[in-house]
Amino acid sequence: MTMRHFVSAACGLWLAAVAQAQAEPVVVVELYTSQGCSSCPPADEFVAMLAANPQILPLALHVDYWDYIGWADKFAKPKFTDRQRAYAKAVGSRTIYTPQLIIGGSDRIEGFAPEETADRLRAHMEAVTTVRLTVTREGERLVIRAEADPPLTEPVRVQLVRYKPEETVLIERGENAGKTVTYTNIVTSWERIGDWSGQEPLEMTAPFPGDQPGAVILQQHGPAAILAAARVD
Repeated sequence: MTMRHFVSAACGLWLAAVAQAQAEPVVVVELYTSQGCSSCPPADEFVAMLAANPQILPLALHVDYWDYIGWADKFAKPKFTDRQRAYAKAVGSRTIYTPQLIIGGSDRIEGFAPEETADRLRAHMEAVTTVRLTVTREGERLVIRAEADPPLTEPVRVQLVRYKPEETVLIERGENAGKTVTYTNIVTSWERIGDWSGQEPLEMTAPFPGDQPGAVILQQHGPAAILAAARVD
């Protein structure tokens, strides 16, 4: 797959979103990546293109297991590696990869596969959601409301993510030595802030200091399917 082809795939997704109502649910795309992974830069660039689509929220989680090669990823955190391992364990696997995309908490794509990613994304974008989530910022706190129709049969985790919109890094050592890479939606924290039964409407508040954007994500335990997500600016 050439760079030109994956650009075409990403543009097709963006154009499809423009034709749809802006109130459509947000699809979360987690990219597990590393500055020490030679296969990751095309996926990092792809995430930047997906970020232009208002219906897609790509989030880059940098892992630390390639740091030993000679370049310590400044964005990597052990807890992001732990999250990726938890996804693998949930499906009976012991293997983790970079790059890896996890779409909506349920679809896993190893390596850089833009056409497969586009197909999976379209399916998620067209899916009917049973959970409505709204998040309102009031100063330095969030008011989070959700309701499920029909009610959920299992509780979900309420999670708050913060991320840096963009940063460019000159990589001096390791497999990508000499490359300058621009990273998009770099996750700085991913915290569980509560649980919701899904039986009754949810209303809760959470601290939200600072200028960094974020997102609220409702996800089945596992981690498993993401039922709803909302951006916070």
